[in-house]
Amino acid sequence: MNRLKNKVALVTGSARRIGAATIRLLHQHGAEVVVHYHHSQDEAKALCHELNQQRADSCLSVQSDLTQLDELAPLIKHIIEQKGRLDILVNNASSFYPTALGKITAKDWDNLIGSNLKAPLFLSQAAMPYLKKHKGCIVNLVDIHGFRPMKNYPVYSIAKAGLLMLTQSLARELAPEIRVNGIAPGAILWPEDNENQTDQQELLAKTALKRAGSPEDIANAILFLVQDADYITGQVIPVDGGRMLNH
Repeated sequence: MNRLKNKVALVTGSARRIGAATIRLLHQHGAEVVVHYHHSQDEAKALCHELNQQRADSCLSVQSDLTQLDELAPLIKHIIEQKGRLDILVNNASSFYPTALGKITAKDWDNLIGSNLKAPLFLSQAAMPYLKKHKGCIVNLVDIHGFRPMKNYPVYSIAKAGLLMLTQSLARELAPEIRVNGIAPGAILWPEDNENQTDQQELLAKTALKRAGSPEDIANAILFLVQDADYITGQVIPVDGGRMLNH
């Protein structure tokens, strides 16, 4: 369980939900972890305290608005100053909300493209010299709707399609030193403001396994790409219970 010992992993948006599950699993396998948050300070601090109780000085929390490009290089520099290296970058932070055609604003575009596509590109660029030094890896959290658009979510779908291509482009640009892959979740967690049981059941009915996945399903796939996939790069793996089988 210590194959990631002495490696340092940054997971963006990792105070809660999928990000927190990923942080816990990488930490369980020996990694030093960096919990990034934007607004969720209390959750980030609590998660770090929990992990540092398990293994002293094994978790660091950092705050940053990733859409502000001038914050990215200082963020990476701070991690290097505190931890000495960076081996794993998981671009998980994301905005997600509907944008009805005819009502899309420039703010919607900037927010959804900024968090889902622009931030992963520029954060990867800032981390690149340190990842190269230790033959590290990048994992991007794409979405099955980066392959097939989601109705009423055109800007989000565009952003995730761009992230899919960014994953493949970075894999070419950063080889052979850095591997770059992605995970495309399906029905894993419902948005916290969506309690519509009918919508949820309709979605699950279109999924081959007829059930929702868990954050741990995504975390396990990320762990595989980080730890056991030394000859895989440029791939985006759907973890969707077979949702993409249904046209």
